[in-house]
Amino acid sequence: MPDLEGFVINDIEMPISFEQRTKDVIVRVEPEFLAEQSSVSDSRFIWAYTVEIDNQGTKDLQVTGRFWQIADSRGQVQEVRGSGVVGEQPTIKSGEVFRYTSGAPLTAPSGMMRGTYRVEATDGESYDIDIPAFVLDSPHEGLVLN
Repeated sequence: MPDLEGFVINDIEMPISFEQRTKDVIVRVEPEFLAEQSSVSDSRFIWAYTVEIDNQGTKDLQVTGRFWQIADSRGQVQEVRGSGVVGEQPTIKSGEVFRYTSGAPLTAPSGMMRGTYRVEATDGESYDIDIPAFVLDSPHEGLVLN
């Protein structure tokens, strides 16, 4: 089975990504293990993840909040709540994609993340869109079903 840094087909590395649709919004996540920032001896496993929020609907949407659950293979669960994403509350126009990269540290070699974004449409409707659950399995541990 491939690790999360991707797999190779015909000498081309293919990243692994996760996708979830809520109404007319697709959220895609591509995690990447950051080996150069991680340290097995210090139990520090650092991940970057790139998110795309693809507004395929007819209304502009503003991301007003986020909720994350981050679990590691030792059973520790963290919850993160906040306004917007990466320090802003972006408006994603109909037909556009908003993309950002963030990070997550773990103290175990594997884990998973999932969550929701709170969005508000131009007509005032507010609702949550799902962030797909995605695995964080470093090369320092075999592939694990979380």
